[in-house]
Amino acid sequence: MLRKTLKLTGYILLTAFIVVTLAFSSRENRHVSCRNIEIEFSKNELIKTSREEVEQLINAADNQLIGKELREINAELIEKEIEKHQAILNAEVFKVVAKDSTSFKGILGVRVKHREPVLRIMSSSGTYYLDRTGEQIPVSSNYTANVLVASGYFSEDFAKEQLLPFVLHLEKNPFWQAQIEQVYVEQDGNVVLTPLVGDHLIELGNLENIGEKLRNMKAFYEQVLVRDSWDKYQTVSVKYKNQVIAKKK
Repeated sequence: MLRKTLKLTGYILLTAFIVVTLAFSSRENRHVSCRNIEIEFSKNELIKTSREEVEQLINAADNQLIGKELREINAELIEKEIEKHQAILNAEVFKVVAKDSTSFKGILGVRVKHREPVLRIMSSSGTYYLDRTGEQIPVSSNYTANVLVASGYFSEDFAKEQLLPFVLHLEKNPFWQAQIEQVYVEQDGNVVLTPLVGDHLIELGNLENIGEKLRNMKAFYEQVLVRDSWDKYQTVSVKYKNQVIAKKK
């Protein structure tokens, strides 16, 4: 009985100690000031803004963060300011209280995730990247992305509404994703592809019935080019329905 009483008393004292400690820590933490800002980027991203750029965005939201109490910092406002950058998909701002040898210190953590480019546009309408949702990503000297390039004569609407779905269609097929190096749009709207293997060009015509056109082109590869020289042809056209027209050099 005495042992149970002592054990119960021990639990009560431990609980009381924890409550008092947490209350004390809470009071101490309430007045902890921000002493450092740590910026973290997601791993394995195709593009990344520089830390200096992110710092500028943070300062645009609040340029007096160092020394300010954590409880007074508006994390949501900082997130919104960072996300104004077209290359950034989202930002997460969080506050951390750390204990050093003599006192508590506040750290403002900023985690940044960038948009993923799938197509680079180099046209009469401008130069930029597109992500898979159709959002534009500005070109920067701070990053480059090894993605498919589309050039020629076309508008921003054409890039988003026709070229982007075409590129996403290529993504679903490992053969074509690896084979197509560049897309060129002529002034009349016809699309010409530059393959990675071979000296020929592929004339697609418009971007309708893409699945059928690519199937016909692949059949030509499998039935003709594997037995012949890949460098013998100048152009291969699949722009006409159920036809493959190859022009030799």
